[in-house]
Amino acid sequence: MTDQVVDTDGTKLSGNDRSPAPTNSQFLGRTRELKELRADIERAGLDTLAGRKAPRARVLLIAGKPGSGRSALAEELARQVADSYPDGVLRARLAEPDGTPVPTERTARELLTALKLPTPPGADEDELSEALRDALADRRMLLMLDDAADAEQVDALLPDNPECLAVAVSGGPLTGISDVRPCTLGGLDTKSGVELLGRFAGSVRITVDPRAAEGLAEVCQGQPAALMLAGGWLAAQPKAAVSDLAKQLHAESDEGTALSRVFRLVYASLPTPAARILRLLALAPGGLIDPQTASALAGCSVGGARATLDDFVALSLLTVVDSPLPQYEVPGCLLPLLRPLAESQDRPAELQLARARMLERTVRLLVSCRAITETDSPLAREKLLGTPDSLRFPNPRAAADWLSIRRPALLAAVRLAVADGELDTLARRLMSALVKAMVAHIGSQAAAPDLYGIHRLVLDVAERRNLPRERAAALLNLGDLDAQTGRTNDALARYRAALDAGREANDPYATGRAMESVGGAQQELGDHDRAADWYGRALAQRLARDEREDAARLYGRIAAAHTYAGRYGEALRNWRAAVAGYRKIGDVAAHARALSELARVQEYAGRPEESLRTCQEAAEWASRADDVRLQAALQLRLADTLEHLGDPAAARLHRGAAERLLGDEFQDGDPDLRKSELDLPEDDPDPEHDANTCEIRSTSVED
Repeated sequence: MTDQVVDTDGTKLSGNDRSPAPTNSQFLGRTRELKELRADIERAGLDTLAGRKAPRARVLLIAGKPGSGRSALAEELARQVADSYPDGVLRARLAEPDGTPVPTERTARELLTALKLPTPPGADEDELSEALRDALADRRMLLMLDDAADAEQVDALLPDNPECLAVAVSGGPLTGISDVRPCTLGGLDTKSGVELLGRFAGSVRITVDPRAAEGLAEVCQGQPAALMLAGGWLAAQPKAAVSDLAKQLHAESDEGTALSRVFRLVYASLPTPAARILRLLALAPGGLIDPQTASALAGCSVGGARATLDDFVALSLLTVVDSPLPQYEVPGCLLPLLRPLAESQDRPAELQLARARMLERTVRLLVSCRAITETDSPLAREKLLGTPDSLRFPNPRAAADWLSIRRPALLAAVRLAVADGELDTLARRLMSALVKAMVAHIGSQAAAPDLYGIHRLVLDVAERRNLPRERAAALLNLGDLDAQTGRTNDALARYRAALDAGREANDPYATGRAMESVGGAQQELGDHDRAADWYGRALAQRLARDEREDAARLYGRIAAAHTYAGRYGEALRNWRAAVAGYRKIGDVAAHARALSELARVQEYAGRPEESLRTCQEAAEWASRADDVRLQAALQLRLADTLEHLGDPAAARLHRGAAERLLGDEFQDGDPDLRKSELDLPEDDPDPEHDANTCEIRSTSVED
């Protein structure tokens, strides 16, 4: 959340990466503001007065200083009008805790994800904004935009649908959006301010000295965040009277805001270790903290950190995030007060060490998160046994839940590590560990949008530090993601740049991988001559390094390119080389598939008898490999060939064999059985897998 809110039950304005806010609000005051905002929803806009239908969603603006309760007011308005928007509420935060505007691309992506709509990795701001507008075109939704930095951010997200409503929260007017009348917040009225104090300090203490309570509310200028801090301080000081606190605040200098004066008083009352932990929370990525993060920052036990965090919640210095795991958030209005404290009272080296400890702990948690999925790996089991209990997950489900819940903080940690030029090695390790954990738990396809952003950050680090090997890895990964989403020309440019970087780094793996990827992109573009040429260059490198498995695969890719170009003689020669290569390395399954493709090309070349013999040999090898689906596909191909040769009786026998092999799964003419085995992973390796391999070699945690 951006501001400390008025609600005292933990309610907050949720960001696009937070849980929805509860509906049982305990909101205080703001009756006039709510009445005006609700009336503004029904107010005729300028377009309507001019006789035109409003082309876009109406925008309501709530403006106020941090800590004024502007987010709480927006959430209360949403609660009151939610029934008018049956398709739900979308929430997004448009600024980082430090005030940096969030890129529109990221916000639109998060909103589309919340709508359970696809977000192609690498799509730019315009594409995603357009996709969001299309998604909202036939919905009646409420769009909550917190921490808007400028009008452009809001405008890019507005649906072209007057049935939707956008509520923007900002520090001031958003010049540039037409027909917006801001609701500017001041302090709470005295009655509401006193009631808010009573919720924290207890009604008895307020009742016995109502004048002092009113005076305290006035000293706090009715600002909800200041009142909550004052109430938290009173709750922690049961022997102190309300008048005591009012006197102390009066004795404070007039320097700063009411919130800063109350905060200084609360901070001064903390024990030294707790005060240090509070200062260090300013380093938490995205303002999100869990006990592990606080423990690493402060260098204390996890249990001790959690107890301190709970104490901070009681003092209104933190809010609890609605989550199955213990998770907290620093109110946005307090971060500008914590950072100067940390910079003035902690040496730069101490802050750097605390940040490094936090990121190192995150890396170790991510490594553990991934290792729990590798239960069949002796190395992974050994690694898990050597992991401290505090970093170990009980089972894969618990690790996946942690990864999902902490995702916003983990991505923020990556951005933080990249922004800190002194932590590039740690940043690379962190990004590598996060990529591996995401792929292990949710798969490369589901994680692709996040992976795209991470690989772009890897590229930033590599270019900043002039690390050609890492630059090649990042470019290969980005190229693969571009290729998967149909941006083949973009992918080709990435692969060519990766080839240059691989050569600069003298990295044969990256160079060969880039050559093969350039060939794949050329083949996708329909230039089979260039595809075969690039595959040939990659093959020459593999042969020179005696990498037989990769060489056999490349013979198959060259053969495929020649097949598409109609050069069956060249295709047959290369498929025979692939068959020989797989036979030499003892890969029975790949040998069977290569024979299957050889038989297919022989049929294309008008050699049905040769195709029949090769297909029978392939079926024998598929049987040795226990590849039932390939056996069935080959039986169907034998049947087709025999029919072509005029032997329908033998064809029926082979179709019957295919049916027996697959049982209920059998479908005569099933395209999945008849398609080219070139499409199978073993002959056309999964790009994301290879990309991750390159990434691991370049930025391995173990390295």
